[in-house]
Amino acid sequence: MSRIFWDTNLFIYLIEGMGDRAEQVAALRRRMLQRGDQLYTSALTLGEVLIKPLEAGDEQLAEEYERALTNGAIILPFDRAAGRNYAAIRGDRTIRPPDAIQLACAAAAKVDLFITNDDRLAKKIVPGIQFLTSLDKAFL
Repeated sequence: MSRIFWDTNLFIYLIEGMGDRAEQVAALRRRMLQRGDQLYTSALTLGEVLIKPLEAGDEQLAEEYERALTNGAIILPFDRAAGRNYAAIRGDRTIRPPDAIQLACAAAAKVDLFITNDDRLAKKIVPGIQFLTSLDKAFL
């Protein structure tokens, strides 16, 4: 069993059915379930996925996102430990603040794998996260 953190875009691909990416993420989730892996994300992810549905007044999609995340993932808070990690991560000014929050939450939870669709992030080394990888390279 592994502790795997998904960055925001993976949930968008899965919920909104974004073509080949949706199938890729669905296959990844099936494999995780077969292995008994735990899915993690952060409270920031929930906020990010709700922006467009709420702007558009699409309460049904907003509720679908909330159900999917709260029932299918462990939602990590941005707490004291994450705040300290955030400060260290932001020492690398090439990492944007929202990405640093995601990485900080994952590092505080000591996840095994962080999966993102951002190839730039996938190349970073973050203490507390064993492996960072892009969706295209995520083989479980």
